[in-house]
Formats: sequence, C-alpha cells, structure tokens
Amino acid sequence: MNRLLTSLIVVLAAANLNAQQMAELPKLVVGITVDQLRGDYLQYLYQAFGEKGFKRLMRDGAFYENVNFDFDNPDCASAMATIFTGAYPYYNGIISNSIFNPSTLRVESVMHDLKFMGNFTNQTVSPAGILTSTLTDELKSASNGFSQVYAFAPNMEQALISGGHAANGAFWIDDINGKWATSTYYKDVPWYIDRYNRNEGLDKRIDDAEWTPMLSVSEYKFIPYLSGDWSFKHKFNRIRKDQYRQFKTSALVNDEINKIVELFLKNSAIGQKKNPDFLSITYNAGTYLNGSVQQYSLETQDTYLRLDKNIGALLDMIDKTVGLNNAFIFLTSTGNFNTEIKPAEKYNIPTGEFHPKRCAALLNTYLMAIYGSENWVLGYHNQQIYLNRRLIENKKVDLHEIQIKAAEFVVQFSGVQDVVTSHQLLHGNWNEKINEYKNGFHRKLSGDLLIAIQPGWDIIYEDINTDNISVRKDGIPAPLILYGPQVESQRVNRVIDATEIAPTVSRILRIRSPNACDALPLPELQ
Repeated sequence: MNRLLTSLIVVLAAANLNAQQMAELPKLVVGITVDQLRGDYLQYLYQAFGEKGFKRLMRDGAFYENVNFDFDNPDCASAMATIFTGAYPYYNGIISNSIFNPSTLRVESVMHDLKFMGNFTNQTVSPAGILTSTLTDELKSASNGFSQVYAFAPNMEQALISGGHAANGAFWIDDINGKWATSTYYKDVPWYIDRYNRNEGLDKRIDDAEWTPMLSVSEYKFIPYLSGDWSFKHKFNRIRKDQYRQFKTSALVNDEINKIVELFLKNSAIGQKKNPDFLSITYNAGTYLNGSVQQYSLETQDTYLRLDKNIGALLDMIDKTVGLNNAFIFLTSTGNFNTEIKPAEKYNIPTGEFHPKRCAALLNTYLMAIYGSENWVLGYHNQQIYLNRRLIENKKVDLHEIQIKAAEFVVQFSGVQDVVTSHQLLHGNWNEKINEYKNGFHRKLSGDLLIAIQPGWDIIYEDINTDNISVRKDGIPAPLILYGPQVESQRVNRVIDATEIAPTVSRILRIRSPNACDALPLPELQ
C-alpha cells in the first residue's frame, strides 16, 4: 500500500511539474530588431528614458551588452539573417542587402525573385534567397502550420528575412507609394491592412508629416561634440525627392510601425491560441539620411527618446492583448552603423580615394595582356570583383591561377589593404581574418576577389546613383535583451555571438534550432 501511495504521489508530482512547464511556454514571441541600435547610446541616454520602455527591458530582463557579428562588413540584411537563421552568410546566403548578378550584369536586391509580383509595390521579391531555415520556419514546422507568423518592418529585406519562408505575412513600407506592401509569395493580407492602405496610409499624411524635437534643445546633452546646438524641423512633402526613403530614416518611421502593429494586434487573434505565435517587428535607430552623428546629433538623441516611447507603447499593447506574462520578447541590433563623416584635411588624418570602376577596367586590361583580348572582368560590387567564369571555363583557364594573378595585381592599388580570393576562402589556410571573411562569403553569390580597403579611405563610385563610402572599422556594441517570465533579471558583460540568439529562442519555444545553426543556447537561460 505504501509503495502504491508513493508511486501515485510521484506520478501526480510529475504531472504537476509537467503542467507547470507547459504553462511556461509563451503564447507569443515578439522579436524586435532595431536597425543600427547602439548599446553605448542606450547607456548615454538611460537616465532620460521613461520607465516603460528600454529601462523596463534592461532592468527586468537579461541584458547582454555586446553581440558580435563575426564577419566582415555586416549590413542590415546580412545581420538580420544571422539573427534569424543562427548561421552566417556562408550558409544562409544573405551576404548583403544587394548582390551583383553575373547573368544580367546588374546589382539587385538579395531578395529579388521574378516569380512573385508585389502587393502595393512593384518589387518582385520573395524569401527564397534565404538558403537555410529560419527561427520562424522551425516554429511553423513544429506546430504543423498552426502557429501564426507575421513580420512588420520599414524595409523589404528586413520584413522578408524576419518573416522567413513559412510566414503568414510580411509587410514593409514601399519606397515609391508609402503603402504597406508585401509579396504575392505570402497568401495572407488581412482586410484591415488593405483598408488602412486605402484610407489611412502614410501617403495620405506625408505632406503634413513634420519631425521636430520632442524636448527643448537644451535637454539634448547626452551625445557631445555637436556641429551646432540649434533646433531642427524636417518635412517630407511631395516636392522633395525620395520622400518615403527619407521618412524611413527619421524617428517618425517608428511611429508608423507602431500604428500598423497596434491595428494588427487589435484585429488578429495572434497569441490567443494553443500554439505559440511569432511577431517580428523592426525599428530604425540610424542617423537621419545616414548622415554623421555630429551633423544630426539632436535628431539621433530624439530618435532614441522617441523609440523608448515606441517600445513602451508596444509593451503596453502586448500586455492588453496577450498579457506580458504570456509573452517572450527579445530585442537586438543589426550590429552596424551607417554614418558618414570625413575628417577635415586640416587634421592631417591619412586618407585617399579608391575608384572601383577604374580598378576593374585596369584589371581587365592586365588580364587581357596575359590571357587574350576578352572581357575577363564582369563587374564590381560591395568591395568584390566578379570574373567572367563562363569565359574562363570556355578558354580552359585555370580559375585558381587567374584569381591569384588578379589578386596580385589589385593588391598593388593605393588604399587596398588586402585581397582574398574565393579559392582561398574555400580551400586556403585558416586564420582568424580568413575565417571572418569566410563567414560573410557565399560560394554562389560572392565575387572572385574580396577587397579590403584601408580604413580612412573613401570608395568613390562614378555612378551618380550610388553613394560613396568612407571606410571605417567601427566595432559598435550591439545589445541583446531577453524579457519574459522565463527570464531572470541579470546583466551579462561577456561578448556573445549573434548565432546564439536563434537557438536560445528555440529553447524557449522547445523547437529545433534552424537547420544551419550549430551554436548552443545562451547558458543563462538553460
């Protein structure tokens, strides 16, 4: 009898423990990615934040001060793909926002896909460019499709990557018309988003949109070395060129994100069913017009203070609709910062100009002298040179040999720090720098030569539609915050890898990590 009672107690205790564990499974995961968010700026502005936004997350959640993206030249697309796949571009295929297409000799979005038309946009895109599964894909698979996945972001690449292959819907603000756009790849366009586009969209309000400081100018004292201490007023009326692109670099774009997310939370049943759902949200924390912090210091501080309110409002929305006790939230950055500032010549800081078009033309002339009068160089994009692989194969030229000769020639250009061939990345000797190049490389999408330009030099494009680049090796502190009933309040100073985010969220959801992810979950949450 005693044995029977003991066994019964053990069974009941186990059942109770299992029920408690099941109750801990969140009904909604909210993945917040803030493009160009800087952890040091969070520290500078901490005292100015309210109690409901960043402070609440940093104080009550697990705050990791520094996330490392271990590959060269991360941008928004490659960083977001790393976060959501738990793998680097070497596997997931998202090497940058745009890629060079050797077949058409054109630069196009990494998400370009002619098979799918746009909805409220003329862009033909899909998530097919992501070559591995994502965190959201694995949730869909685990729930047999019952979990809902939606993504909202200012830009197309952000929305498609954070939504993934299996999302119900992914939406972004179109650069041309200001509508909330999507791809016909996704089948779900809720009626209320369609109605919003037709009756209340940004295009109905853009002429009256005006960005001015939220506080008096004297209160913006958190980022020093201003180029001026005067106020600002930015308008986005139709007279201005690229009004929606400019709007999306302002703090007001985050208000627009919250408008559509609030509409979605009120009208959808997300987070209300048995299986966990996933909501991906992307905000912007970059400088206005991608200018320098010195030029737009007041705007940058205003962006962070407004974003703090946006996040506080978002958390309140989630609490009202799903309950914060039923949600798990992670917030992180893309780990890059698009700011341009060229030091004045009077400070004698070493600098120079590298002209990619001239480099490619001279390289082609050099290769013609060796291998014959043909077009051996197809083009240059994103510090990479693409050789004519088809011609090389037809002429039976050894690919490794021509790459080495090309690299030896290009490395002699002024301002070139290093040149690495694709053969070296696939078959060469390992070292830490080669590994960093390799992580950001994909054998089917990257060029034959990867060119590292000397920091301080400018990359000058003759194409008037392409912005020049001032090369810097800035390592910005990219934060990660985990928040929810599963998380103990703590601050972690050690550097973590961006690939550790996806398996950590997978652990919370009790699903498999994405299929190219071999990182382990963060030990603080195990």
